[in-house]
Amino acid sequence: MIKNYFKTAWRNLMKSKVFSFINILGLTIGITVCMMIFLFIMNEFSVDRFHKNNDRIFRVMRGIENDGKQGSVSYLSGLHAPALLNDFKGEIVKAVRINKNDDLLTVGNRSFHEKKVIDVDPDFFDLFSFPLIKGNAATVLKDLNSVVLTETTAKKYFGSIENAMGKVIEMDKSLQLKVTGIAKDVPSNSHLYFDVVVPLVNYKDAGWMKTWISNGVFTYVLLDPKVSRKQVESHLPQYMEKYLGGDLRKYGFHWTLFLTPLKDIYFGDATFDDVKHGDKTVVYIFLSIAVLILLIACINFMNLSTIRAVDRSKEVGLRKVLGALRNSLIWQFIGESVLLTTISCILSVGLLILVMPWLNQLLGYTLTVSWNAWPIYLFLVGVIIVVGFLAGSYPAFFLSAFSPIEAIKGKLKLGKGGATFRQALVVVQFSISVFLIVGTMIITKQMRYVKNKQLGYNKEQTVIVNLDNDDINKNRRVFKTDLQNQSLIQSVSLMSGEPGGFFDSQMFDVEDRAEKWNARTEFADFEFVKTLGLKIIAGRDLSASFPTDTMDAVLINRTAAAKLGWTPQQAIGKWIQNTVRDKAKRHVVGVVADFNFQSLKQEVEPLIISPNTDRRVVLIKLKGGNIQAGINTIEKQYKKVASAYPFEYKFLDEQFNDLYKKDLRQQTILSVFAMLAIFVACLGLFGLASFTATKRFKEIGVRKVLGSSVQGIVVLLSKDLLRPVLIASCIALPVGYWVMNKWLQNFAYKTSLSWWVFGLAALITFGIALLTVCIKAIRAAIANPVKSLRTE
Repeated sequence: MIKNYFKTAWRNLMKSKVFSFINILGLTIGITVCMMIFLFIMNEFSVDRFHKNNDRIFRVMRGIENDGKQGSVSYLSGLHAPALLNDFKGEIVKAVRINKNDDLLTVGNRSFHEKKVIDVDPDFFDLFSFPLIKGNAATVLKDLNSVVLTETTAKKYFGSIENAMGKVIEMDKSLQLKVTGIAKDVPSNSHLYFDVVVPLVNYKDAGWMKTWISNGVFTYVLLDPKVSRKQVESHLPQYMEKYLGGDLRKYGFHWTLFLTPLKDIYFGDATFDDVKHGDKTVVYIFLSIAVLILLIACINFMNLSTIRAVDRSKEVGLRKVLGALRNSLIWQFIGESVLLTTISCILSVGLLILVMPWLNQLLGYTLTVSWNAWPIYLFLVGVIIVVGFLAGSYPAFFLSAFSPIEAIKGKLKLGKGGATFRQALVVVQFSISVFLIVGTMIITKQMRYVKNKQLGYNKEQTVIVNLDNDDINKNRRVFKTDLQNQSLIQSVSLMSGEPGGFFDSQMFDVEDRAEKWNARTEFADFEFVKTLGLKIIAGRDLSASFPTDTMDAVLINRTAAAKLGWTPQQAIGKWIQNTVRDKAKRHVVGVVADFNFQSLKQEVEPLIISPNTDRRVVLIKLKGGNIQAGINTIEKQYKKVASAYPFEYKFLDEQFNDLYKKDLRQQTILSVFAMLAIFVACLGLFGLASFTATKRFKEIGVRKVLGSSVQGIVVLLSKDLLRPVLIASCIALPVGYWVMNKWLQNFAYKTSLSWWVFGLAALITFGIALLTVCIKAIRAAIANPVKSLRTE
């Protein structure tokens, strides 16, 4: 019997090729989108779950309080790990520190500037379950001169894994490291990433390994199976008082320690962090979009199957007369739906393989389809069952309820209630489409606003060179002086962080203020204001003409002055002292206009600009003209002082754009999904238009004979089909306004929700729908009326 159901289903699909094609195409697109997002979501929620003891691994975090605001920092002093092991015996089994680094690695006469180097404690591969292809997890890092490479890195250096083992690599022109292990490449579902792993003991003399008040390493701990997180956290206040109590009171810091589960890091707070993070909101948005697009495709199937009910009424009536039970008929039509969904799933697998490279490029990491794993097949079977039954249930019950006598006589017509239901489904389809178009347009408008907003500094023709190796760092002043003497260079500044980069938050003592005060800090030389094109609104700039400026002067921004209760003019001459960095008070010599030194998602914070010696980057402003010649000049001077290292640079406007990579990806993905949604919805509308034109074929012929114009007939056929589109706009626009207004709250500086955006979204949707309907309506209107009346 089941075989007969599917044989009949196949014949019906072949008999109505246009309707079958529309249904299969719509479902294929919907299922493909679902599969793409299913893979994405599976990857997102599996991050760090592959570690054997993931439920017992925690990262030690530092809680901070600034002006009543709570925050968290993942970097700690290197002293914490051994102290925790010592003070929490029986509770903490292992403690591993991780220092993220970039180093110059030399193999023979080839050098590589590796950006993904981590310095770790020997128990790293015991604590984390990163698989080793070669080497023993317990001993691979015991030797201080050992190094572990990932599979790809080993092949890059030595051609093969076998050739790599035992070979010597030179690091930063000083350390000789022996390859003792090869790890599999880090999977995309890990918040940690690395290409090279080196023992942390090589950094035993670093400042963050000697002082408690420092930011140096991540610290991960493994708890005893019998010990709870709360149990350990309850003793951390005493631990903090023991080791940091005096320093915290001295510097006015409000710090705490707490544990973050490994599985929560990826979706957790990214404050002062440099690991991969996800966004649950984005995951849920993608999940919603997948469901909505698949829903549109299912509605197409339900609508087109229902309107074909009249064509199949005689078949149903005859089956009933011959003794077919209603349940049998229901299962027959659901079987047709399942068959069609199965065909769509098969086509979706092929389409998914084709679009995976595009998806991986968009996401920025590689998703793979594991055809040997059961989740993908479970997903496909689930889609076939759910979509097959959902899309086929209403048509099945509708058709099986026909009166056999009326059906055989051909007197069966679709009732008014059925027409209302079909129009309601069209409203749902186009409501989704309008909503997605509104979302796409608002995100595009916000990104355009971000790109064109005046930031308070000049980011054009400005080059960033990181002082990320010993050679360039030691010779930074020589490098700067040489560049200032070049005709293509306008100005050069050494600083601790460029706009869009890292700005530390530190505590200050302030004149006439009893409590210590927190502000962002920038340590820069006297050319900082000039190079960025900042505006001095009170006082003067830092200058070598004033010998005392190096030790006595600071600049502040307007927000800092306002937060301290000063006007820009009142701020001049006030003293301010960094509680950690400065031994003496510094006086405010100038106030700069506010500039967006962080993402536009954040309001401008108080900023103290101090001529301290902390330098991480050099900013180089090029003169107008030949930019490439300017870059060549910078590279030439760089090679003079750091010839062993590859010259790497980035433009400041690129750094700015990098702050919004995720938002731009969301914009692209939403744009594609919006187009797919409206395409699938219009497929259904085209099917409805085809059905309407066919059913009113003779009526159109009569009207044409009686003098109706082509325009009048097009309007006649279109108005009932386009009314749901207008209703959909009225529903979707308010919803779109509310949702996108919530999304814009992520930005401190945002575009307006202009009325024309919503009007244009409705107009685009209506225009596409009108075009879809008119294509079919015009063909019906210009057809020869003789053909339609020949049977009368």
